[in-house]
Amino acid sequence: MAAKDILRSNKTSIVETLCADYTLILNKADENKFMTSREYKNLKSINKLDAEGHVVALVDKIMDKGEETCQLFLNLLQTDEAIQDTYPELKNILKKGNCLLPHPVQSSSVENTDHQPQRREEDGQYELKSKPTGLCLIMNNEHFLLMAKIGEVLSWLGFRVLMCKDQTKDQMERALECFASPWGLSQLQEFKVKEWTGSGFTDLLEAPRHGDAFICCILSHGNMGVVLGVDRKPLPIKEITKTFMATPQSPLKAKPKVFLIQACQGGKIHPKVESDDLPADDSPSTLQADDSHSTSIPQEADFFVHCSTVEDYKSMRHPTEGSWFIQSVCEQLEEGCQRNEEIEVILRRVNKEVAEKDAVLRCDSECDLKRGLSSCPRCGETTQMPAIRHTLRKRLVLTPHRN
Repeated sequence: MAAKDILRSNKTSIVETLCADYTLILNKADENKFMTSREYKNLKSINKLDAEGHVVALVDKIMDKGEETCQLFLNLLQTDEAIQDTYPELKNILKKGNCLLPHPVQSSSVENTDHQPQRREEDGQYELKSKPTGLCLIMNNEHFLLMAKIGEVLSWLGFRVLMCKDQTKDQMERALECFASPWGLSQLQEFKVKEWTGSGFTDLLEAPRHGDAFICCILSHGNMGVVLGVDRKPLPIKEITKTFMATPQSPLKAKPKVFLIQACQGGKIHPKVESDDLPADDSPSTLQADDSHSTSIPQEADFFVHCSTVEDYKSMRHPTEGSWFIQSVCEQLEEGCQRNEEIEVILRRVNKEVAEKDAVLRCDSECDLKRGLSSCPRCGETTQMPAIRHTLRKRLVLTPHRN
C-alpha cells in the first residue's frame, strides 16, 4: 500500500495518538525538513486549535506534499526512539492490516510503493559539477520585490547571481544575446549588471563565466506571450528562449536552461472554480520508438520555462510580500532542494501552492462598479494558475552549495 494511503486510512488513529504530545511530533517534522520554516511557524502559531487540530493540520500538510514525504514521515514514526517511547501505540496502529512499510525508507532511496515504473539508470541526470554551478540572471523591471530572497536562494544553490534593472525591450534583447554568446559575457558593462554578494547587490567586479546550468528570472509587466521592457515595448517569450537554442558554439549546449517568468499574460482576472480535487489518472502510457541512438540533440532541448500565469490572465503581487509566484518558487526551492528533489517536482508544487491562493482584486478609478454599474469585468475574486513547459532530457536536481 502506498504511504499516502496508509496515512489516509489510519489518519484518525494516528492523530489521536500523536495528540499526547503534539509539540514533539511538530518539532520532529521540522528537524527532518518535512516543511519550510514558514510552514512550521504557521503550524506552531495556530492559536484557535486544540492539540487535535494542530496534529490534523500537520498530517494534512505532510499528505499534501506527496508520496515521498509521506514515506519519510512514516519512516520517522517507525524508527525514531523518542517517538516510539512517547507514542507506543503507533506500532500497533501501523501494524494493523499489515500497513507497516516493509523496510524503513531512507531519504536517498524511496521505495516504489506506488507500483510506478522504476527509474532507469539510463534516464540520467544533468551533471552539475562546475563551481559556481552556473549563472543566474535576474531582469528586474518596475522595482519588483523579493530580489534579496532570489539572490539568497540561488546563491545557496551554488549559482552566481547577477541582476539587470529597468531594461528597455532592446536592452533586454541585447543582454540576453550576450549571455547566450560564447564571447558575450565580456560585453555586459552597458547593462550596469549588479552581483549578489550575500547581503545585497553590488557592482560587478569580475567577469562572469558560464557553468553547468543557467537560470534566467524575468520580473516585469507583460501581455499574452510577451514581457514588456520599461519602454512598454513587448519582447516575446519565445524569442527569449530561442536566443539560447543549441548551436555548435553555444556555451550552454546540452546544459539545462531554466526560465522563471513573473509577468502578466493578459488583462483578465482568473476566476475561482470550486473543485473536489479528484485524483487524475496517473497510469503510465507505452510508446513504441526507434531503438537507435544519436549523439546530436534538437535545438529546443534542455529548456524549462515556468510562467507565473497562463495566457490571457493577470499575475498577482501582494503589496508588501511581493509576487505570489516568486515567493512560492523561493520557498519550494529551499525545501525541495534539501531533499534532492527534481526541479520539475519542486516547481509543480509551486503550481499547486499558487493555485490555492485567492484574492479580491479592485481596479482603478474607472471601475464600472464605481460608476454605478452592477459588475466590472476587471475586478472581483481572483486566483492564479502558473504554467510549465519543458524539454529537459534528464533529471535536473539542484543541491545546496557546500563550501
